[in-house]
Amino acid sequence: MKRLAPFVALFFLLPAGCSDPAHSFSEADPLDAKVSGEKALGHVAALVGFGPRPAGSEALEQSRQYLEKELSALGWVARRQAFTAKTPRGRIEFTNLTTRFGEAAWEGPVEGLLASHYDTKLYEQFEFVGANDGGSSTGLLVELARVLAERPEAARRIELVFFDGEEAFGTNITSNDGLYGSKHYAGQWLLKAERDRPRWGVLLDMVGDVDLNIRAAVRIPGQSIRELAEAKEKGAPLVDMTKVEASLQSFSRHLLEAAGELGLRDQVGVSPDYIIDDHIPLNVVSGIPTINLIDFDFPAWHTPGDTLDKVSADSLAITGRVTLRLVEKYLLAGDW
Repeated sequence: MKRLAPFVALFFLLPAGCSDPAHSFSEADPLDAKVSGEKALGHVAALVGFGPRPAGSEALEQSRQYLEKELSALGWVARRQAFTAKTPRGRIEFTNLTTRFGEAAWEGPVEGLLASHYDTKLYEQFEFVGANDGGSSTGLLVELARVLAERPEAARRIELVFFDGEEAFGTNITSNDGLYGSKHYAGQWLLKAERDRPRWGVLLDMVGDVDLNIRAAVRIPGQSIRELAEAKEKGAPLVDMTKVEASLQSFSRHLLEAAGELGLRDQVGVSPDYIIDDHIPLNVVSGIPTINLIDFDFPAWHTPGDTLDKVSADSLAITGRVTLRLVEKYLLAGDW
């Protein structure tokens, strides 16, 4: 991910569909109270134990198998979404993991997405294990899967997505390098009827920093908007970005409300800038309004210092609690 970088939209698609919320939130028994930062940290440690996990590596395959095993034990059914894409290092095979709660959940639509990338950036000069960048959000997502499994009526309405290929092979993400998995995944929603597409998404990335400072990314790069407008002049079908951006603003307000209710406003806010990450294709390519919870104020980002000691169980618990409060009270049950 990269702050204030250009993103070129590669697809021009139809808007995402909506369905009526059908989940009741209980103040007396909220899902967020069940989140364990220690359990999430255990998953992060397991992933870091595989070493560097760049796209196409054996270590990333070991990570996939680990995720599939852990999720299956919790009642989630994983499906691999494999594809090849052209990269600066030639054509590489990527594999997204998509999971739903129980086999029957695959027979119909889901209402929302919870997502993370699980690859790490490729460095040949040093060992990069990505404990926070890739590891923290992935480990937390497995923990959220455990908590959601305790409330099947909520779990069945959500798809968990683990993106491959978020990281660029070059220095920074560009229109032709990086976000491989999310671009492919977002494009696949065109194969579904509009009414069957998710109404919302929440992307997690770099959420375990000991000094947690989540600043949610909800803005869309202006370059993407300009290119969508140019495509419209040529007659291409487009995402309704006005609708998407309105939803994102609503999500950001609800995020702050959720954090305030939990007494966590010091750790959670909204970024005034846009950030290039896997939420951009979901918003622009498939029109699924997706907020990005990310702590970009992380000195060890893309350095050998992004190790397990930089990740805190407390920070993982904070991010997990805010995420589930936002999802359960406002996105699944709320009227936005």
